[in-house]
Amino acid sequence: MKDGALVLVTGATGAVGPRVVAALLESEYRVRTLSLDAPPEGAWTAGVDARLGDVTDPEVVRASMVGVDGVIHLAALLHIVNPPQELKPSYERINVGGTYNVVEAALQAGVGRLVFFSTIAVYGPSDGGILTEDSPLRPDSFYAQTKVDAERIVLAAKRADGKPMGTVLRLGAVYGARIKGNYRRLLLSLARGRFIPIGAGTNRRTLVYEKDAARAAVLALRHPGCAGEIFNITDGRFHTMNAIIETLCGSLGRSKPGWSIPVGPVRALAGVIEDTGRFLGRTTPIVRSTIDKYTEDVAVDGSRFQTRTGFSPKYDLAAGWRETVDEMKQAGEL
Repeated sequence: MKDGALVLVTGATGAVGPRVVAALLESEYRVRTLSLDAPPEGAWTAGVDARLGDVTDPEVVRASMVGVDGVIHLAALLHIVNPPQELKPSYERINVGGTYNVVEAALQAGVGRLVFFSTIAVYGPSDGGILTEDSPLRPDSFYAQTKVDAERIVLAAKRADGKPMGTVLRLGAVYGARIKGNYRRLLLSLARGRFIPIGAGTNRRTLVYEKDAARAAVLALRHPGCAGEIFNITDGRFHTMNAIIETLCGSLGRSKPGWSIPVGPVRALAGVIEDTGRFLGRTTPIVRSTIDKYTEDVAVDGSRFQTRTGFSPKYDLAAGWRETVDEMKQAGEL
């Protein structure tokens, strides 16, 4: 797509959305946003066409798609990977049904390219190997399964000329000042001196800083070799939990915890707490899956996108977390 084209960003007020909007503006695109919430005051520069609406409403989506040249579809429910039964219909309605609405409206409007944010969670754990775009999908959460279903909708979409419209970006664990989730909780626990590592810490993780994820989205939108393709988006490296904890502590100006607790006893204790809570009909703060998630190995290769497009992450782990900590301190969160 050429500079000056109009790009619709769904879910633009979410965690990564403002970074995507900023990256598009820096690349001289015109931007329209569709979000449930109004952007915070001063979040968008003048000229951004900010619209309120729900991607589950086909009429709203169609109206937002008029005159659009490209779409970056971010809108999704994601904060609970395995939601309780009563929330699962909402995850299906937004993550799958909302994606269907966006894709259908884009096809009807003659949109040239749609970029969809998915997740490396569709692969499940790497179990000591290295996962690529050709690896089998083993989603181990309800959230990840909704992303698999949404990916299929995006990849099946064909423009009027028969060429594919969609590009799927499977993001590594995205971190940044606005990002909620496990890494934010880990950072806050380390900042308060309340975290003790579990296990040897040699299990690997795959991350990407939010600004690099946004840059990748803009590049995928405009690159002719990305249509109909799936790409993993990472910072180009695998990081052990030990290295992540050390980096976070360095960003906070704290010393890394000098000892850790063996996995077996902690998981056994978590099981007792979980079973007791279930017996009493209560939700417990720690369960077996919490320990399993912390100790799982997730190594996902992101070289295909870098080779295809020339993309090079600007932030390594240390630079990304330094900026994250600085921004959280400025916001009074640390």
